[in-house]
Amino acid sequence: MIKMAAALLARVRRGKTKYLYKTIALEVIAALAAASVAGCGPGAGASPADTIIYAQGADPRSLDPAIADEGESSACNVNMYEGLTKFGDNTTDIKPCLAESWTISPDGLVYTFKLREGVKFHDGTTFDADAVKYNIERQMPPNDLSRFPYAAFTFGYVKSVEAAGEYSVKITLVQPYTPFLANLAMSQGAPMVSPAALKNSETGDVNENPCGTGPYRFVSWQRGVAVTMARNDDYWGAAALVKNLVIQITPDNATRAAQMMTGAIDGMNGLDPPNVAAVRAKGAQIFSAEGMNVSYMAFNVRRAPFNDPALREAVIRAVNVDELVSSLYQGYASPAYSILPAFMPGYNPDARPFAYDPERAKALLEREGRSGLRIRMITYSNPRPYNTATGTKLAAAVQSYLQKVGIEANIAQYDWTTYKTKFSQGEGDIAFYGWVGDNGDPDNFMNLLADQDPSINLAGYNNPEYKALIDEAAALPDGPDRDRLYQRMEDMIARDGVWLPISHARSLAAYSPRLTNFSVHPTGNIFFARIGKN
Repeated sequence: MIKMAAALLARVRRGKTKYLYKTIALEVIAALAAASVAGCGPGAGASPADTIIYAQGADPRSLDPAIADEGESSACNVNMYEGLTKFGDNTTDIKPCLAESWTISPDGLVYTFKLREGVKFHDGTTFDADAVKYNIERQMPPNDLSRFPYAAFTFGYVKSVEAAGEYSVKITLVQPYTPFLANLAMSQGAPMVSPAALKNSETGDVNENPCGTGPYRFVSWQRGVAVTMARNDDYWGAAALVKNLVIQITPDNATRAAQMMTGAIDGMNGLDPPNVAAVRAKGAQIFSAEGMNVSYMAFNVRRAPFNDPALREAVIRAVNVDELVSSLYQGYASPAYSILPAFMPGYNPDARPFAYDPERAKALLEREGRSGLRIRMITYSNPRPYNTATGTKLAAAVQSYLQKVGIEANIAQYDWTTYKTKFSQGEGDIAFYGWVGDNGDPDNFMNLLADQDPSINLAGYNNPEYKALIDEAAALPDGPDRDRLYQRMEDMIARDGVWLPISHARSLAAYSPRLTNFSVHPTGNIFFARIGKN
């Protein structure tokens, strides 16, 4: 492989090639990547036909679903854990999972679940009503919820949990809450963890030793390299089609694409649009579908300078989002004008950010006495499902627009894990982030700006009127009345200029033609148990 790379580089230097430079560069990287990953598979005794190797851009934050809060963790956890409900194969329709059925009281407050019998956690202990009660109460007061970022999303409306029998659970809510069943299908917060494993852990979590009921069980996590899983041969449902699953960590987009081109991996996310043609030319299949996500820029409104709404407006008017998205994503993302993707209930086509107007931006800065404003932007260095171009490239593009109106923006970039810590601590005047919808309900997006957790509500937006609308909408049944409340909230966000929505990315992945039934779920997850390999 090293000799191949040297030969390719020699072709470039001599100029004796008909290939475009970018293609040659990818081939060079591919040769080096193939050499570097040799011997990094699932281990002795596993043939390629028995293993799927899928590459992503960063390590998971946690393999405990109550602590995890991002896509890299979810990509692993959805294959090891399950919740009471689940989504349809390619929809966010709610289906039975660990709960076979349920009833809802006429007042919408009491949910009674009939649990599936005969289910075992990976440690051999029994899944039952006590396990459900333990998992939910773990994320309820008086326990410390600061380490559980999805606790408020998933169980914030739960008043009590009762084991009504060995395989029956009664959950009582404080008010009617329409998204509840959808929340129970989410990959974060809702999945069931073995109580025995939690109790036996010195840290009170299973971050290093995950233990669920899913079709794959945990084998190892070598940080920065891979999370390895093996088929759960005692699974209650249909067995996984492929024996071994490796989620490989490859931070660089081009290296990941190169690994795809050489066949070193079977699939990848974070496919940079400029690499699509080269990867396809080497025989890979491309998955592309409308994405349930948003990429955005958040102002830190807790302090100066962006506690001043006029300065937020100035920055928003300085950025040509349509031009930026067209240039950066080359047709694989669309400009975002709202938090919600246009196909979701409650989307408001009239709730637009302040229009691009650099002259107005300059005038606002001058009026506020902030001409020559200097700010600090923080961003992530890796690709994300909602931003395949990486946070670094996105921040640089915004920086260029701000320079044109006299704003000097310094950029600090971090690896994903460090970045999560930095913005949770309030670093930066502006932070770049995004969201992949967990459950298909508008509450899942709009609640981001009502949450008290700084790792969820980056902007620190605290508007009592907005929060009251969140509660009111959550209690209404799906339909026009509920949609109108979300549309009001979108108006408020646009008016207050707390975020600048950037784009809605297409779900984009590359995969080997040897894989069968490959798809990316609308939530951004891949359920590998139903994917085969020839």
